[in-house]
Amino acid sequence: MSTQTITHNENQVSILANVVTGAKAQVIFAHGAGANMTHEFMDEITKLLNGRNINVLRFNFPYMDRRALLGKKYPPDRMPKLLDCYQQVIEYVQTQDEADSLPLFIGGKSMGSRAAASLLSKEQGFDFDHASSINGVFCLGYPFHPAKKPEKLRLAPLQLATKPVLIVQGERDTLGSKAEIDEYSLSDLCQCVFLEDGDHSLKPRVKSGFTYQQHLSKAAEQISLFIDKHL
Repeated sequence: MSTQTITHNENQVSILANVVTGAKAQVIFAHGAGANMTHEFMDEITKLLNGRNINVLRFNFPYMDRRALLGKKYPPDRMPKLLDCYQQVIEYVQTQDEADSLPLFIGGKSMGSRAAASLLSKEQGFDFDHASSINGVFCLGYPFHPAKKPEKLRLAPLQLATKPVLIVQGERDTLGSKAEIDEYSLSDLCQCVFLEDGDHSLKPRVKSGFTYQQHLSKAAEQISLFIDKHL
């Protein structure tokens, strides 16, 4: 594991790489709105993916590094700034060693997954040098709408997807439950996997009979299967 920084629009973006020997793919894994790249959820999913022969690169969106530097709780940047940062990280990864580059997948948790899906959707109209080399997108707890605002839907990135998309969602996620998602019209490129009784962090209640670790392991397993299918 190594922590580095890259320069993005005169700002330093922190990145954290966890690599394994004999990796089958590289993923870029973006954090959610309220927790940075070293959050327990991010750590655990990274370990589980490494255990399935997948390299993982995490990064902080600039507002999160500002929080750490200045000790103030800055809100997330607007989506265009998040997409611009994510694009720079993708280009950094793809230019490190193009001759021996691994198949690349991008994704994230919640807001990070929305950014990843948006980046490769027709809605945004992004066209950068390495977009065509990305094999697919994975979303852990996609924020289909803000909390308690089910009318404010964020479906466009999934309806206008240009690459395969895996969505791993808790059944009772308050930002998009199974009952709600079953009513949405998404692109045929989208595959949804629901975790029984899981919340927005994929965590089930004790009475469900499932454990949090089981759900995290299943999420990582589904990402690995998705990668195998789209290598």
